[in-house]
Amino acid sequence: MEVAEVVPEFAEAFPFEEFNRMQREVLPALLESEDNVVASAPTASGKTALAELAICRTLQAGGTALFIAPMRALTNEKESEWERFEELGYSVYVVTGERDLNPRRAERADILVMTPEKTDSATRKHDSRRYAFIREVDCCVIDEVHLLDSEKRGSVLEVTVSRLRRLSDPRVVALSATMPNVSDVADWLDAPPDNTFAFGDDYRPVDLNSGVKTYTHGDNSFADKYRRLYRALDLAEPHIREDGQALVFVSSRQDTVQAAKKARDELAERDVPVGARGDYDFHNEANDLQNDTLRKSVLDGVAFHHAGLSKSDKDRVEEWFKQGKIELLFSTSTLAWGVNLPARCVVLRDTKLHDPLEGEVDMSPLDILQMLGRAGRPEYDDVGYGWVVCDHSEADKYRRLLREGKEIESRLAEDLDAHLNAEIAMGTIRDLGDVIDWLETTFYHVRATSNPDAYGFDDLRADLRSRVREALERLDHRGFVDIGDDLGVSATPLGRLASKFYLRLDTAEEFHTLADREIIEAEDVLRTVADAAEFDSVSARQSEREAVDSVLVGHTADDLEPGARKILAILRSTMSGSTPAELRSDAWVITQNALRLLSALRAFLERFDRPHAANLARRVEARIEHGVSDDAVGLTAIDGVGSGRASKLAKENIATPAGVREAGEEGLVSAGLSAGVAEAVLESARKLPRVAIEWGDFPDAIAKGENDMQEVTVENTGQGAQAGIRVTVNGVEMTETTTYLDGEETVPVGVFGGTDDEMQYVVEVTFAELPLLPVTSSRTVRVE
Repeated sequence: MEVAEVVPEFAEAFPFEEFNRMQREVLPALLESEDNVVASAPTASGKTALAELAICRTLQAGGTALFIAPMRALTNEKESEWERFEELGYSVYVVTGERDLNPRRAERADILVMTPEKTDSATRKHDSRRYAFIREVDCCVIDEVHLLDSEKRGSVLEVTVSRLRRLSDPRVVALSATMPNVSDVADWLDAPPDNTFAFGDDYRPVDLNSGVKTYTHGDNSFADKYRRLYRALDLAEPHIREDGQALVFVSSRQDTVQAAKKARDELAERDVPVGARGDYDFHNEANDLQNDTLRKSVLDGVAFHHAGLSKSDKDRVEEWFKQGKIELLFSTSTLAWGVNLPARCVVLRDTKLHDPLEGEVDMSPLDILQMLGRAGRPEYDDVGYGWVVCDHSEADKYRRLLREGKEIESRLAEDLDAHLNAEIAMGTIRDLGDVIDWLETTFYHVRATSNPDAYGFDDLRADLRSRVREALERLDHRGFVDIGDDLGVSATPLGRLASKFYLRLDTAEEFHTLADREIIEAEDVLRTVADAAEFDSVSARQSEREAVDSVLVGHTADDLEPGARKILAILRSTMSGSTPAELRSDAWVITQNALRLLSALRAFLERFDRPHAANLARRVEARIEHGVSDDAVGLTAIDGVGSGRASKLAKENIATPAGVREAGEEGLVSAGLSAGVAEAVLESARKLPRVAIEWGDFPDAIAKGENDMQEVTVENTGQGAQAGIRVTVNGVEMTETTTYLDGEETVPVGVFGGTDDEMQYVVEVTFAELPLLPVTSSRTVRVE
């Protein structure tokens, strides 16, 4: 069955001319029915085409399609792949947390590509103009729906899809690798039997011969990596000698590089014929690689692939592997979920990985099955070979996984309180009955009905009500919700903030506690973020302890756990742009998460009337993001000024927006900026708030026991902004107000003759949304 016959107007969007057997069987459900569809099929059997067919049908009807990809890296790949739709006149827009959202583009997009986390965030804010586009989705394609069973992310996908169905009731097309209980997913999504497909291994384009191989475990984890590597090479070597290819999955980006280096030497030692050094054209193409190590490695037929490589380098590696110029490829698990890059032999060298936020964890069974599914090249091999390399003690566990597969379970119960709080904060749940109704839309309810013993239920309805009541009471006790006398439930400000900023409930509590402190210093902000629940699984490896201690010399942090100390050290060193080499591998992930938490903390401080503390958090956030000193952090409020330009200007003693304005265009050029940049920077600096404090007739002296009410004028001659104005006397706060400062604001100040000989009055103005240093002015009054 040819593509041009089935969807003639979209034929150019498909990279092949004919549908395979599996795709043909699903075609009627996708194109002739409006019902939801669930299809489970082996890896590399062509599920992507099913997603694209569902999208084509939606576009044909003038609707909007949402594609939920399991990983952020894959959203970028889809953006590239689906340029084919762009060429046909349809717009594709990727929405992820790392990109600034353009609401107009999102609203006008024909195809939206998002991760579960971003879709969750968007649906929580569906009633805002910024995220209104999520209510207009006509078809939702869930790629790799077996992600439901993911310990960390499964519950997010589950509640997000349930919420999306309540919001816009889109058609849902769920695609999955082979799973035993596909019928449960179909029940959850209301897919009728005729639209539910479970394709077995006989639909694999190539038969799979999989198994488990063990190695002798030693006392040294570093040496164990090489023991497993040699075992992996033993398994790959016969296939490479027969002009086959091998794909070896390892646990980290760094491991892909180190394993490739070692494998090159080992293959040479074994006299395995690999490499294409005599290929002149390939040699010239390899010179264009940006990664030096990769450039040297590919000529020997060995390469590595990970998310940290540039897109052009990854594209070349993928293409050369498909062409057979690379015979041995080391990769992280990202490749298994995305690019269709099969090999005759696939080996999992590692079954554990180091997660910057979780420490050492087992690879999920889903990842393992997904990686092994890449074994076998449809055009070249009759059989693919997949091997798991592990310690003897774990061999039976992995043999059972390969033999029986993995039933998909719900993970909602593990994080029920947080998801329940989010629904209450959105107003979709107002009482106990609403909670029950909500839970009945979840996969959790389907699995609990299907297998009540595994979920700890005797009487499903009664036990479910009991669990829900306990969850509501916990949220009420912790201050996230209020339960009224009529048993109605509503969100508190704390609950709404926790939901809005996607916070763990423990973290939200700590942020609230910090907001209640009388005095808040930068160290308090850093420690609170470093000790957040989002980082509770971070561990400090022995090799990192000395670097952590060196950064924290002079700072009290002995009361923190090793993981929190490591985070604090990374944040402190990032602020000064001097992160020790031992901490850099985890620093990016940790700082990105910390920046999100700092933004949330700033909102907490604003909400609970601490504008000056909010400004402090904003300056800490800017310092971590840009690696600039505290006295120069205000420069980052200027559009176009990041860490490089801020440092350059600070070296020329231009450390504030006011300094930029004083320097003028000529002074900025002298400081090293180009004329065009200097002009833009100066224009932006002129738009920022400019504050002057006028004391008027404020007295120099007052008689003991007397009182005098004065007025101080705070004037902003720049752009208006939300400001906090605080008045202190001898270091004690008298008043603090928040106002939108655009022009003049009069502040009443009571002057009184106290017991001290002098009374020092300080007026301080801060901007919570901007990393500007506080503007202060003081007057000293003698008490006579």
